[in-house]
Amino acid sequence: MSVGIVMLVHTALGRAEQVARHWAAAGCPVVIHVDAKVSDRRYKAFREALSDVALIRFSSRHVCTWGAWGIVAATQDACEMLLGDHAEVQHVFLSSGSCLPLRPVDELKTYLAARPRTDFIESATTADVPWTVGGLDEERFTLRFPFSWKTQRRAFDRYVEFQRKLGFRRRIPDGVVPHMGSQWWCLTRQTLQAILTDPQRAEYDRYFRKVWIPDESYFQTLARKHSTHVESRSLTLSKFDFQGKPHIFYDDHLQLLRRSDCFVARKIWPHANRLYRVFLTDAEGAMKRREPNPGKIDRIFSTASERRTRGRTGLYMQSRFPREGWEGGLTGARYSVFQGFTELFEDFEAWLSRTAGCRVHGQIFGPGDAEFSGGQQVINGALTAKAALRDHSPRTFLTNLIWNTRGERQCFQYSPRANQAVAWDMAKDGNAHVSVIAGAWAVPLFRTRRPFEEIRREAARLQRIEHEFLDALRSPWAKARAQIWSMAEVVEAPSEALQASIDEMGLRTARRLPELPEMRDLTGFGAFLQSLKNQGMHPYLMGDFPAEVDEPAQDEEPDDKPRRPYMVKK
Repeated sequence: MSVGIVMLVHTALGRAEQVARHWAAAGCPVVIHVDAKVSDRRYKAFREALSDVALIRFSSRHVCTWGAWGIVAATQDACEMLLGDHAEVQHVFLSSGSCLPLRPVDELKTYLAARPRTDFIESATTADVPWTVGGLDEERFTLRFPFSWKTQRRAFDRYVEFQRKLGFRRRIPDGVVPHMGSQWWCLTRQTLQAILTDPQRAEYDRYFRKVWIPDESYFQTLARKHSTHVESRSLTLSKFDFQGKPHIFYDDHLQLLRRSDCFVARKIWPHANRLYRVFLTDAEGAMKRREPNPGKIDRIFSTASERRTRGRTGLYMQSRFPREGWEGGLTGARYSVFQGFTELFEDFEAWLSRTAGCRVHGQIFGPGDAEFSGGQQVINGALTAKAALRDHSPRTFLTNLIWNTRGERQCFQYSPRANQAVAWDMAKDGNAHVSVIAGAWAVPLFRTRRPFEEIRREAARLQRIEHEFLDALRSPWAKARAQIWSMAEVVEAPSEALQASIDEMGLRTARRLPELPEMRDLTGFGAFLQSLKNQGMHPYLMGDFPAEVDEPAQDEEPDDKPRRPYMVKK
């Protein structure tokens, strides 16, 4: 018994010559089809280079355009020549010029001799095929496709839409159930002969000539009609990415190809000298005698596809940004955001650093330069504190901050005075833990000496900004873990808010917090809020404060320091 090889060659004629000689040296007759788009000069040189090998012949040439009938016609002619010239051939193996045998050819012969009636061809109905790309599955068999999808995309799409609107449907020939699969198959002589001599072949050819990508459906469909035993798998390792483009194998894929145990792999980079040297000359060390199992390396390809389409969470390519929502996550690690805490508590950052044991920054997004911990101007990854660079792309600044310091929990302050370009980004980031004391932005205004009319305008602006941020945190699209208290709630029971914030960071302790940060002096704050109301501004985010606060609601005993009176301008 012998195995015949049909090679469809388009480019890299030198490599195709090497592989053809390899097949022929093992006693396999080879018929080569060279794309008619290859120049006559190169084609003539290619034929002359192989003229010394008696087992190699060339079939008539066709123009092979992706997704068109020419590839099927070329395969038909080459198979007819192979079967007509070599009666000893019992299996025909279809390959391309970029295919590379991974195992000794004698192993393939032995494998097929043990399965004389088995056709190895991937063949599944459209309902069962998960890999169709371009939105066409059943329609590829019921519409017409006179335009090229690759070179005439606009005409292709418009003509498809036109046929859909008309409700046009082609009639599928009787007795034909459309199937799809990889074009790289290995068929028995009986099945292939039956396909090529079918009395209805002219009708089938006319029909499939107008099918989209017929090389993935013609033999796959007709093999189901004539074969007595179909194994719906290919003996050729051929992997595709999420866009339907074939993966290319390079020299560093040597061990990966060995692990597949497949007989042939496609598509090999023409300059992968190591692969061609190892698999075409080292018959003993090429592969072990095992059942072909490309599934062994599927996990690697799935991971590669995931890495390409989703990337690593929190890490973007330097060459391009992903489409929003496709980045797999804005940041690469969990972090905490505190809004209103530094306004209400003295030395809150130092207290949080002691209590949580993590890196605590000040106001990262301004106003002014970023306040990195320890007053640093440049931190991990050469991330600078300069406001101009930060505000050029605040979202990227946040991403880089978390990625560059991953492995260490980052905490930073935020406020309505900060750059709000990242407000929604943090709200939609599942890595963010945001704690907000609503209305605490009013404390610095309360302590300032600015004219009251200016204070009123600033209070209205800050309240509007914080209200929008709180809406983002509460929206259905928010993924951040948000804790929101009114300022009045925290003043009444500060330990509860502080304990909850620490617990949410995953730093749960067996006992209550050993110390609390000191709250700022709020004597006269109620009167300040009432004055804002009297001037027409309604401060509602901080909750209900009495117009006069005689004693602050501290967890500790109040000190005896004198309170600063608050003056309201009449």
